[in-house]
Amino acid sequence: MTRTDRADDDTPRFDRRGFLAAAATTAMAPEAFARNFGPGAEPVRYPDPDILVLDKRFKAKLGNTPIQRLYTGTLWAEGPAWNGVGRYLLWSDIPSNEQLRWIEEDGHVSRGFRAPSGNSNGNTFDYRGRQIACEHLNRRVVRYEYDGSVTVLADKNDQGQGFNAPNDAVVHPNDGSIWFTDPGYGQLMNYEGYRAGTGSVQPFIKEAVYRIDANSGVITKVTDQPFKPNGLCFSHDYKKLYVADTGVSHYPDAASRIWQFDLDGEKGTLSNGREFASMTWEGRTGFADGIRCDEDGNVWSSAGWVGDGYDGVHIFAPDGARIGQIRLPEICANICFGGSKRNRLFMAASQSLYAVYVETRGAHIT
Repeated sequence: MTRTDRADDDTPRFDRRGFLAAAATTAMAPEAFARNFGPGAEPVRYPDPDILVLDKRFKAKLGNTPIQRLYTGTLWAEGPAWNGVGRYLLWSDIPSNEQLRWIEEDGHVSRGFRAPSGNSNGNTFDYRGRQIACEHLNRRVVRYEYDGSVTVLADKNDQGQGFNAPNDAVVHPNDGSIWFTDPGYGQLMNYEGYRAGTGSVQPFIKEAVYRIDANSGVITKVTDQPFKPNGLCFSHDYKKLYVADTGVSHYPDAASRIWQFDLDGEKGTLSNGREFASMTWEGRTGFADGIRCDEDGNVWSSAGWVGDGYDGVHIFAPDGARIGQIRLPEICANICFGGSKRNRLFMAASQSLYAVYVETRGAHIT
């Protein structure tokens, strides 16, 4: 991203073109790619120097495990989701219009696992093991069924209006409800979906977060406070919902932050929206995108669009303090916990998929 102006609180602001151009700027900085993850790279000396403890509360770092690159060759990696039954990781290459699969037992990667994929972004699984995906191109949330058919779960809001471009989704364990975001990026450019050309940064409607009732299929808007709600996750006790806001890409009044909402699981409602964590750190501001919570209530967030020393994953304590960091040589867009013990963090980062073992477990099934 490029800085275009500053608000009264001195928070850096960004425009969308600068956001997309930042990749080129970062690529021009040799120090951003100092660590070699290629096949001929020397083994890293333990402890891995790119896993940083910023606060003693961060206890998930293991002294004898490295960050590993599992695959490279995508254009823009997104939407990782772990399938515990099949022991595989699914993720999307949005511009290539496909989903890929990494198999745990031998590290095999299948390209075109689903192709075309509707330029799908956020992927997850429900508690019956069915895959759910957010399609940029078709502006909908779908579920892949056991018989190979596809069920459209949501393509219009409760007012009968078509969505912008659903982005990320999570499933509540108690009632099976599906919560998803609709920031609209997939309808702002052909590269990740289709350029709608409506002349608005809201391609069709106001950006919002929605809930799909698992029994009735009724779709309810639960909040439109974030400027562009992106990644989302439940807290470890399912009493809160976290939402990453990337509205600084288009709105001068937005702040790069993660929101926290109180969640009433029985009513399916949110309240008391407030800032949980800021993505401005040491004078630099990037984006939080995909987020996950661990069993201790810490929030793990992808981080990017700044450069070396910032991009990767930032870890926040339950009070919002930044307590740890994983540095990557690429912009990280999304993450999830997986592996047989759910103690491995998978990171979808631009052209590559990375993973690292941690001494915690993901709070959610994926």
